[in-house]
Amino acid sequence: MTDSPIRTSLDGDVGIITIDRPDRFNSMDVTTARDFRRAGLQFARDERARCVIIRGTGKIFCSGADLKYIRARRGETDFSYLRGANGDEPRGWQPSGGFGDGFKEILEYLHSTISEIKRAPKPFIAAVNGVAAAGGFGIAMACDLVYMAESATLEWAYHKTGLTGAESSTFFLPRLLGLRKAMELVLLNPRLSAADAQSLGLINGVFADATFDDDVMRLAQRIAAGPTHAYGIAKHLVNHAAGVEQLDFHLDEELQHLARIADGVEFAEGLAAFFDKRAAVFGPESSDRTPPRDAV
Repeated sequence: MTDSPIRTSLDGDVGIITIDRPDRFNSMDVTTARDFRRAGLQFARDERARCVIIRGTGKIFCSGADLKYIRARRGETDFSYLRGANGDEPRGWQPSGGFGDGFKEILEYLHSTISEIKRAPKPFIAAVNGVAAAGGFGIAMACDLVYMAESATLEWAYHKTGLTGAESSTFFLPRLLGLRKAMELVLLNPRLSAADAQSLGLINGVFADATFDDDVMRLAQRIAAGPTHAYGIAKHLVNHAAGVEQLDFHLDEELQHLARIADGVEFAEGLAAFFDKRAAVFGPESSDRTPPRDAV
């Protein structure tokens, strides 16, 4: 995928997936999400890769869905990949005309990738080299191990634009933090430093910025040199004990709820505020309004 925003490489026994879209803060439009899924499937099934690293370029891990793409694609989303062999659309499906369809288009790919990461019979490591926000936060939490550079940050961020959470974030947060702390993170949205994230148990460790890539690679090589098949079975058993077999159902719930909320007035305000570089103003009166077609 030489022309793709997703780069893949194999360094010995270690597969590396790099989100390389720095001009858009390593966010996911549909092409990036589609190629991310392809890379995840490739390494999950390639026996040459005994451990896989997911990372971003520059000082960004991933900032989630590309809101510029979402805004531009309103009412123009291509769901041709859902059509059957005869060209028919799925029964009961029709475009909403709002922003939700754009999110569905991206999340179908991302959620499939996350599901594959958890089922893969090998460890996936999130190398959070910079900001991981919203969908980037969710992708990191879905990996088996998470390491951060000293200057990197984690942020829930969905509520800044009036969204509900997706990319497995609402599934793994209560399992990692417990119910009370998970709700605090969701409702108050603190920006977490690497040290904060480690103290909460969200990540496994922190490495110095200057040596981050080398430190993560050494760790991945150590794992790749181990008994991969035993690791894969142990991963399955640990995930089973944590109820991860419910993940696919939950991912579908996340997608449906986020797409629905993205068609409402709160997200229309949140999206407008994002591009106006101001804080969004949400209020009870928003539920009584219908978002104008030119709201953003």
